[in-house]
Amino acid sequence: MLRLSNLSLPLGHPPEALAPAICHRLGVPEHDLLSHTIARRAHDARKKTAILMVYTVDVALRDEAAVLARFERDSQVRPRPDTDYRLVAQAPKDLKGPRPVVVGAGPCGLFAGLILAQMGFRPIILDRGKVVRERTKDTWGLWRRGELNPESNVQFGEGGAGTFSDGKLYSQIKDPRHLGRKVLEEFVKAGAPEEILTEAHPHIGTFRLVTMVESMRETIEALGGEYRWQHRVDDFDIETAADGARKLKGLRLSTGDYLATDHVVLAVGHSARDTFQVLHDRGVHIEAKPFSIGVRIEHPQSWMDKARFGACAGHPDLGAADYSLAHHCANGRTVYSFCMCPGGTVVAATSEPNRVVTNGMSQYSRNERNANSGFVVGIDPERDYPGHPLAGIEFQRQWESLAYAAGGSTYAAPAQKVGDFLAGRPSEALGEVQPSYKPGIRMTDLAQCLPAFAIEAMREALPVFGRQIAGYDHPDVLLTGVETRTSSPIRITRGKDFQSLNVAGLFPAGEGAGYAGGILSAAVDGIKVAEAVAAAYVGTPTTA
Repeated sequence: MLRLSNLSLPLGHPPEALAPAICHRLGVPEHDLLSHTIARRAHDARKKTAILMVYTVDVALRDEAAVLARFERDSQVRPRPDTDYRLVAQAPKDLKGPRPVVVGAGPCGLFAGLILAQMGFRPIILDRGKVVRERTKDTWGLWRRGELNPESNVQFGEGGAGTFSDGKLYSQIKDPRHLGRKVLEEFVKAGAPEEILTEAHPHIGTFRLVTMVESMRETIEALGGEYRWQHRVDDFDIETAADGARKLKGLRLSTGDYLATDHVVLAVGHSARDTFQVLHDRGVHIEAKPFSIGVRIEHPQSWMDKARFGACAGHPDLGAADYSLAHHCANGRTVYSFCMCPGGTVVAATSEPNRVVTNGMSQYSRNERNANSGFVVGIDPERDYPGHPLAGIEFQRQWESLAYAAGGSTYAAPAQKVGDFLAGRPSEALGEVQPSYKPGIRMTDLAQCLPAFAIEAMREALPVFGRQIAGYDHPDVLLTGVETRTSSPIRITRGKDFQSLNVAGLFPAGEGAGYAGGILSAAVDGIKVAEAVAAAYVGTPTTA
């Protein structure tokens, strides 16, 4: 088969229009088209009066070789790539030594555990939190009653932070092996809609993610894997040889148990601050990395739909409108949208007492009243939190604590209307935009709980974004603070074999280790690290 990309048709075209369009583009008669399958579907809304559907299709023709030769210089006509995933190793039947351990049951840990299980390595998966349905009850306890469980919340527990998000399944990572396809196919097996295999910007939503991670857990257990819930790793047993080489020997757990193992996938997520501290204390190589800080911004979804799609707003092929924005400011900062959630809600996402953290979440339907997005400012270690690998964590805690105080010290979040924010005055009452954040908001001045440079940059960016999307900087648009967990503030550095630079047997992975950002990229990293663990067991080269 060959793959034809960037084939455009008008919005609302009938399904039968696709085949003639393929034949016209390739210059072949319709009887030469044997079959076609949609590989990817997107929309192009740059012209609101002429919105297009854009396809990538896999095509079978009577004489593919002749067509490929004729389009030799056309990058949009190519042989169909091989996207099938193949396991890189198989555990020997007489495999000796401790079983591999995966620490963390978020997207990265989930796929590391799945691939190890499919290869026959029977991994043990540890998580400090609870199974997803119990974890959901604890999370709602914070949202409805202001009661935080530090070990079971938006950040910790089965499914990881991605469970309470928009469930986005796309990424900007380079993926020459098409590992992202493996992730999507496993999600479909676990109950995700098949359309995620073809949509350019697929998403799942929280409710569907819950049932999917349960299904994948059952698959891993059926293959010999084992889960241990409410088992936090409190220490790492690292042996130092006479030549100074260091090797992991086991884990000390919050239950009081000791787990002997020399192959550990560390997939703890970006909020495992106590684990980061222990790793630093044990001399594991860690470095500070950039992240971002800001707020969640809320607009009525209808405003975004109209601004992006004009008269076509509401068309079933378009769904709820999203956006992606960035602006480079005069003070050297970059302000950008982050984790945009169409038709969603702003959620309480703290994992530590007496701190306020916000995030965004959508269901699969994306039919809530508001759109929300992170409205954040990029920061970096050298400029903003120099001097210590863990300084970014204290930087986050500082603003999260101030947000807690500004919200009234009840886990309510501080909020401010855009008009007041731009004018530098506290907000006293809501306008047209109603908040979605639970357990509630307190109108105030966000300058109390964000760095001055961030306030300056955000004030510059708002009218710029307002010129790009009508209504973005409307005076009644709501800002809710603070957004601090955009990515991990550290990187647990690893080598080409995916092991820690100075502790053999420790495989840092995913978002918490600084090697991913979002569900798909974390899952892909989990696959790569699982393959590296298998290679370490059986002595085969690691696949990049």
